[in-house]
Amino acid sequence: MADPKRHQPRMSPERARRLRRWHLEADRELRNGLPRRMLYLGLDLRIPEGVFSPSGGGPFYPLIRAEARPSDRVLDMGTGCGIGAILAAAQSRDVVGVDVNPIAVEAAAANASRNGVGDRITFRQSDVFDAVDGRFDLILFDPPYRWYKARDLLELSTADENYGVLTRFLGHLRDHLAPGGRAMLQFATSGDIDYLYALIDAAGLQKEVVASEDLGSEDLTVTYFVFRLTP
Repeated sequence: MADPKRHQPRMSPERARRLRRWHLEADRELRNGLPRRMLYLGLDLRIPEGVFSPSGGGPFYPLIRAEARPSDRVLDMGTGCGIGAILAAAQSRDVVGVDVNPIAVEAAAANASRNGVGDRITFRQSDVFDAVDGRFDLILFDPPYRWYKARDLLELSTADENYGVLTRFLGHLRDHLAPGGRAMLQFATSGDIDYLYALIDAAGLQKEVVASEDLGSEDLTVTYFVFRLTP
């Protein structure tokens, strides 16, 4: 009998197997590239071992400066090296960045100071919304796309066992949005995007595709979408 708590991907078994192979290769490349210094979108980022390094792929991060408003209170969920929070702080003076990985929280705070916005951002360790207070005008999230069990803190940035994190985030998102607030969420077809759509519908949220980008290799093409979510 199938385990009812085990995620059953809404795709063909062959695509699920290809995504598993792709994930393992991407994980090896990520680990082999750390630590690193990254110059991206005008930012100087230092990324230690154990912290996710954004590849520069996908349309999410280039949109943040234009989306954030000076009056916004902003939450960067799963901040990693702090890139989303730092980009938002170019506009907003009230930014909170959270991550379950304590190494990431420390690295993000150092990167914010290095890029001149340390006084605009509060970083803290949090498992989704557990240590988050209040409501926000803008919530940013570039979640892990795959449904596998992570082997360590680094892999938590790309693997979300049975989509527990994604399910909790969308289930509680409305509780943390201020009136008129919105969320910007990136997701790719290297994950179970049909399951994401089901979660959005179940949460009673409206979704708008604000950007998309196709990336790929010889045997796998992936489309990245950025959604604006509103109650």
